[in-house]
Amino acid sequence: MTKPVVWISRRLSDATLERAARDYDVIVNTDDTLSSADDIVGMSAKVDAIIPCHSELFSAEVAARLDPRLKIIANHSVGVDHCDLPALKARGITITNTPDVLSDATAEIAMLLMLGAARHAVEGDDLVRSGNWDFWSPSFMVGKQTTGARLGIIGMGRVGQAFARKALGFDMEIHYYNRSRLSEDKEQGAIFHETIEGLLSVADFLSLHCPATSETTGLMNADRFALLPDGAVVVNTARGALVDEVALLEALKSGKLSAVGLDCFAVEPGGNPAFAAYKNIFMLPHIGSATTRTRDAMGFRALDNLDAFFAGKTPKDQL
Repeated sequence: MTKPVVWISRRLSDATLERAARDYDVIVNTDDTLSSADDIVGMSAKVDAIIPCHSELFSAEVAARLDPRLKIIANHSVGVDHCDLPALKARGITITNTPDVLSDATAEIAMLLMLGAARHAVEGDDLVRSGNWDFWSPSFMVGKQTTGARLGIIGMGRVGQAFARKALGFDMEIHYYNRSRLSEDKEQGAIFHETIEGLLSVADFLSLHCPATSETTGLMNADRFALLPDGAVVVNTARGALVDEVALLEALKSGKLSAVGLDCFAVEPGGNPAFAAYKNIFMLPHIGSATTRTRDAMGFRALDNLDAFFAGKTPKDQL
């Protein structure tokens, strides 16, 4: 029996590639380079399925050009803002994602960014690494303490809840905004706010964990930054589109924000070159889910969805 042909658009974990090669005829982008719209369209005529990452863009224009042979896009990501879902579904293409498996890894990165931003990690590392640490006093590099502080979370889904659980270990007071209030057992004492504006006014620390949609693009703009307490710390491990980066820099310059931790940017890869001048911006290159365990789990979840689809079943994570 002929196996379905699958294009894996980036280099996934070794365990994922091994399993994929066992069960499918696989074409792998071994160069691990970004794929253009023409690359995606060209491959769609050769394969039955694609396992892309968030770096591959399936716009309405790309969707209109895809070959009818392509039946399923099994994303190696939770977020699907790189996919025009209505346009793809109109072509009869099934779309899946990989929820659940990366929540803790991403929450760990959010914690790293929050602590690193609050305690001058970039400036301190640079000072020691450059050999310029020749001074100390009680007023030297004084940062912002998390213990007992109020943490605001926007988006209390799987990652937001995982981050809240970890922040409880730092004795933080958890506040959150979500489209709907969580059940009491999931809240674990967190305080629900019916509006983002109400949440921002109490957020000594703010962490973003919502998807990027037409409603959330530019969520943190100048007006909303102004609602935060003076000296707040903002963390974003969700999507760069959530933050107006010009407004972010203005909030830093004015002192409204004391520090920022970012794992995602409006432009990726590359980030925002203007951020490099600010040592109170702690940056990482979108590695929230980059652990061996999580990368294997993401790859296997994508393959589970393919297995179900080609067995004539509805994939667990079909969107």
